[in-house]
Amino acid sequence: MFDVAILWDWIAFSVRWLHVITAMAWIGASFYFIALDLMLKPNDALPKGAYGEEWEVHGGGFYHTVKYLVAPERMPEHLTWHKWQSYTTWLSGAALLMIIYWVGGELFLLDPTKADLSLWQGILISGGSLTIGWLAYDAMCKSKLSEYPTVLMLLLFAILVVMSWGYHQIFTGRAALLHLGAFTATIMTANVFFQIMPNQRIVVADLKAGRTPDAKYGKIAKVRSTHNNYLTLPVVFLMLSNHYPLAFATEYSWIIASLIFLTGVTIRHYFNTMHKTGAGPNWTWAVTVVLMIVIAWLSTAQPGETWDEAEARELTAQEQKYASAAGFDDAYDTVVGHCSMCHAREPVWENMHWAPKGVYLETPGDVARHANQIYLQAGRSHAMPPPNAVQMDEDSRRVISTWVKEARK
Repeated sequence: MFDVAILWDWIAFSVRWLHVITAMAWIGASFYFIALDLMLKPNDALPKGAYGEEWEVHGGGFYHTVKYLVAPERMPEHLTWHKWQSYTTWLSGAALLMIIYWVGGELFLLDPTKADLSLWQGILISGGSLTIGWLAYDAMCKSKLSEYPTVLMLLLFAILVVMSWGYHQIFTGRAALLHLGAFTATIMTANVFFQIMPNQRIVVADLKAGRTPDAKYGKIAKVRSTHNNYLTLPVVFLMLSNHYPLAFATEYSWIIASLIFLTGVTIRHYFNTMHKTGAGPNWTWAVTVVLMIVIAWLSTAQPGETWDEAEARELTAQEQKYASAAGFDDAYDTVVGHCSMCHAREPVWENMHWAPKGVYLETPGDVARHANQIYLQAGRSHAMPPPNAVQMDEDSRRVISTWVKEARK
């Protein structure tokens, strides 16, 4: 009989793989078109209504691209729409969030030391909060604030800082940063779905009907696309953050996440300026380095809970089942003997400051809470511990597997 835990892990892996693939396609297309738009050059020989052109060489061929400021005089026979990348990235990301942070919510989503919430309450906040940013941002873009792009961007940044702080007050460090990334990505995909694509469809419909399209629709789409361009790099950082405790397992992780949005602006400003003028402003790199130094300094705050706080935490019914199952004592001794030198609140392994992924395996409660992870990483596979650090024999791995299987009966 196939192990459900293994099947579920492969499902999560497959969805994550899809998410990364589609994200690369979306980010690549977005960066390319922003760069192309900035590199366009005027030419008196261009067709009527054309704004600029760009010649490029790639893969042994030459490409000649012409952009129309509003639209060509007639509808082309073939038109490629760039939309599936954004939609599939968001849908796969939402599925991954549900698999990891909703199904596994008691372990990965909720932090009882911050807020006393039931799992359903955490899930409700998780899902409901993703829409708040889009509604606020969209309302601002449709208001008179749209005439002041710098003010609009500052207000968007303020919303992101508030949400970063808010998530940090409720969720685990990993979940807080991941949700901030999902929050931002929702704004980006909603821009595509509710603004960029509908406005482009209006232009296409006008062309088919023989009407002259209104230039305002293209301008609206351009503004939203530019905002997406500046938000992309921070979202990528937040998606990767759950692998690095120095980013999420500190008291100031919400400030770290906020500062990352500023680095995204400085980096993209350099490349956007370079594409437009041929040379980027070097001061942006100095600002970026300073911001990253501040982030590294903030990351040194002691992460997580103390030993006493861990012992005081109550186990859920599922965790109690693992803690009381036959073979737990032997499994606990095995895990502590092979894993606790790294997965400790104060790791003893040289040059390791925080436990990998913020996972602690010191107390009986720690081991019970991470039973499934231990089973997959050290029981059914040889992923942990690293063979150059600690040698775990097959008998020790069988002790872990036997304990988990007994608990599931």
